[in-house]
This record gives sequence, structure tokens and C-alpha cells, in this order.
Amino acid sequence: MLLLLTDWFAEHLSGFAVFRYLTLRTILGVLTALVISFVVGPAMIRRLTAYKIGQTVRNDGPQTHLSKAGTPTMGGALILVAIGVSTLLWADLANPYVWIVLVTTLAFGVIGLIDDYKKLVLKDPRGLASRYKYLWQTICGLVAAVVLYLVAATPAETALLVPYLKEVSLQLGPWFILLTYFVIVGSSNAVNLTDGLDGLAIMPTVLVAGALGIFVYASGHLDFANYLKIPYIAGVGEVAVFCGALVGAGLGFLWFNAYPAQVFMGDVGALALGAALGTVAVIARQELVLFIMGGVFVAETLSVMLQVASFKLTRRRIFRMAPLHHHFELQGWPEPRVIVRFWIATVILVLIGLASLKIR
Repeated sequence: MLLLLTDWFAEHLSGFAVFRYLTLRTILGVLTALVISFVVGPAMIRRLTAYKIGQTVRNDGPQTHLSKAGTPTMGGALILVAIGVSTLLWADLANPYVWIVLVTTLAFGVIGLIDDYKKLVLKDPRGLASRYKYLWQTICGLVAAVVLYLVAATPAETALLVPYLKEVSLQLGPWFILLTYFVIVGSSNAVNLTDGLDGLAIMPTVLVAGALGIFVYASGHLDFANYLKIPYIAGVGEVAVFCGALVGAGLGFLWFNAYPAQVFMGDVGALALGAALGTVAVIARQELVLFIMGGVFVAETLSVMLQVASFKLTRRRIFRMAPLHHHFELQGWPEPRVIVRFWIATVILVLIGLASLKIR
């Protein structure tokens, strides 16, 4: 919206032409989302507290979590508001990729919102039944996948790139739809599984989103793409504004979610943010790099899968409790130690992922 306004002013005052620079608008996206989070956050927390929309804690989990009962939840709505407003203000709204990632993020947020509402407001411990949750995730994921396939203008936009190997790619054709579906839905659920400790999920999400912003910016810039030997995809650079908004909104939310948390994001935030990361990774053609940079999310998901499989097959557990962060808690790690070490692991993995830009 503001891009159109500044373009109009630029016709009369040349100084406003600076707002056409993608880098500036990305920075403004970060700052706008951050300010929205700081301004809206306290009021939202008070409202959630007043309506007693608080976290329910399992008795069979770490005993230190019992004190978290009643902490306001569904704070992920704050993240989505900040991302949405900031993106609409600073992104080029004529760009289809911006709308694809924004609508997909909000769609998964609605699924999480319904789940949270049933659990926290209607007091239904099951929330949205798993079959319906996965049904709607499947529908949203497939719709996003089909749209991305239809807007692809070059073969590179539907090819699977292999990081670190120069000019190695696999042409997927229609199989691109299936891969995209698994990336978006899998990423959504992976972030949701990771969201179990104060600030544990949001900081890795911010770090990965920031790195993906670099990938989409480079892919959408002809000179950078040629220099780095990555596919040039016209228009995808604009998604960097969305990534910036996600970074700003995530940091703003972390202000209230840091240990000890004043608010939890709930499924409305976790499912949406995971879907956002998956969608941006697909747009940038960096699905495998997302697997590397989101290694914490992958480890958390695998721990649950292995735990369930082991218990069903052998009636024995591999971990003391899954997801993985609970295992370390029951091993005696204080919650802040688990959180910070997972953050450090994500920083390392993000740097390894970014290295793929040059090592090809």
C-alpha cells in the first residue's frame, strides 16, 4: 500500500524514489512488525488474561511446567497481525508470490486458531480432531502447491536443487506439487512440535526466516543469482519483505515469550509460522537447505516419530519423553539451558545453510 503512495510522491519529489529499493522496504518491514508487536502485545496479553484463555499443562510432563498453567495462549495471533500489516504496507501487492506466502500463512493460522479455540475457550481437550486438522492442512498445502506450480514460468522453478553441488538439480515436473505439499505441511507440524518451551520455537523461526530472506533476495536479483549460480526467478525477491516482517514480528513476540513467558503462541502461531517457512523455502527452491537450517525442527519431529514407532513395535521408549526438548528437561537440564542450546544449534545450522550460496 505504502509502496503505491511513495511511487506517487516520487513522481513529484525524487527523494521518495528510495522506497523502491527492496532492501529498504525489507528493513522497514522488520521495524514495522516489531513496533506493532510492542504496541499491540501488552493489550493482547491483558485481553487473553481477562478471558482466561490460558495454557493447560499435562501432569505427566516435567514438573517445572506445572507453574505455567494459566499462562495466556493464542499469542500467535499477534505475530500474524504484525506480519500481515507490515507485508501489506511495504510489499509490492502486484507480486503473486507475496500473496501466495501470505495467504498460505494465514490459512494455516486459521486452522491453528480453531484448534486453540476449541481447546482453550470451549475447554475441549481434544481441540480440532486430528483427522480434520490434517484434512485442512492437506487442502491448504495442496492449494498452495498447485498455485506455485501454475505460476512457474521456467523449468528451474519446479526443479529440486541439491545444495553444495554446482548445477545439480532434479526436474520434478508435476511431482513438484507433491514435494511442495510435504514441505509446507511437514514444516508446519515440525514448528508446532517444537513449540513447547518459552521462546524455543520462535527464535529458530526468526533465524531461518532471516536466512530464507537472503535466499529469495538473491534468487530475485539477476546479477546475484548469476554470480552465486542459483536459479534466477523473476519477482521472488519481493518475498524478502514478508521474511523481514516475520523476523520483526517474531522478535517482538519473543519480547513477551522469553523465559519466563508472559504469553504462548499456541497452534495459531506455530502452524502458521511453519507453513510460512515451508512456502518461502519452496519459492526460493531451497527445500533441502530448509531441512538443514531447520535441523532443530527436524530433530524434534523425528524424536516423536521414533518414540511412537518404538513404543508400538517394542513397547519401549527411546527417549524419556518426546519431543526431544522434554527428554533433556527430564535428564536434568534447566529449561533456559535447553532453549539457549537449541538456539545455538540453529545459528550453526543456519550458517551451514547459508554457506550453500557460495559452496556450489
